[in-house]
Amino acid sequence: MATYWRKRGVQVGEGCSIIPSVVATEPYLVKIGNHVTIAAGVEFVTHDGGVWLFRDQIPDLQVFGPIVIEDNCVIGMRAVIFPNVHIGRNSIVSAGSVVIGDVPPDTIVMGVPARPMGSVHKYKEKCLERWQVQRPPNIVLEAGSTWWTSSHFSENREKLRKHLLEVFSQQLGPAPVSPDRADPAQGSRPS
Repeated sequence: MATYWRKRGVQVGEGCSIIPSVVATEPYLVKIGNHVTIAAGVEFVTHDGGVWLFRDQIPDLQVFGPIVIEDNCVIGMRAVIFPNVHIGRNSIVSAGSVVIGDVPPDTIVMGVPARPMGSVHKYKEKCLERWQVQRPPNIVLEAGSTWWTSSHFSENREKLRKHLLEVFSQQLGPAPVSPDRADPAQGSRPS
């Protein structure tokens, strides 16, 4: 998808994961750094549609602004990024957020409009604490591989399923047994 966006005029860094989203009508005003992931349904708006109100007086009035996303950011599902927004490195825009102003580096924003809700450092600490409990025992990752690129993905995914059902058994109750479950790994790798 990054290649497609580059062909449309978006500046896209290396190592990005872009799931189909709506690129701006002025894609050349969008710049995405390295190692950025953009979830499905994200919209980039590089023009101000509100000027339509004044077109009776000024027929050719148009107002634009760039969108810049620095390195190592996550843009959550269905977020909307408006013109003249700069998202600082190592930041997270939560799903469904509407970003109308700059996001400082190392910040998590969420809401409508998006507001700072915490630091990426604290979020990382919480994730590591949770993973200590949620990580299945005996998963296998080859040197240099990730969860998603490991040749043991299917087996690891099945271990994860069983382990999470055990970890969350009080909230979920007993796990149903599905006779039509052909692929125990149930799930596919992201593209």
